[in-house]
Amino acid sequence: MTEIVVPDAKASIAFYVAAFGAVEDFRLVEPSGKVGHAQLSLGGTRLMLSDPYPEHGVAPPPDGVRSMRLHLYVEDVDAVVTRALAMGAVLTQPVKDQFYGDRSGTITDIAGHAWNIASRREVVSPAEMQRRWDAMMQTPEPAA
Repeated sequence: MTEIVVPDAKASIAFYVAAFGAVEDFRLVEPSGKVGHAQLSLGGTRLMLSDPYPEHGVAPPPDGVRSMRLHLYVEDVDAVVTRALAMGAVLTQPVKDQFYGDRSGTITDIAGHAWNIASRREVVSPAEMQRRWDAMMQTPEPAA
């Protein structure tokens, strides 16, 4: 289970439900309206989140700083990424077929968190992944 802090928990919950198909399990709301804790089900796991609590050392990442990327498997990566972009996410890596058997792309959500969204296209053994990786490293990227 992963827990993240977001600038606006209510907006992020709405985004994750609409863009990723998450289901809100519950949320704990202070009298002020601040979300102290919420739990969502998505992609076969649970995601916990809250509004910032700087007085407890809990705040979202500063602009441009990321130490992690959340990974979500979905049935149709192209549809989910398109929906997320329409809701305000930013595309950081276009959706494409990957050497390791996934079709994936990376977005930054409305709270600034990076998500790798993927659909499994084929099961690839570690040995085959290494062979494909080696071949990819030998081939220069085409000029843009």
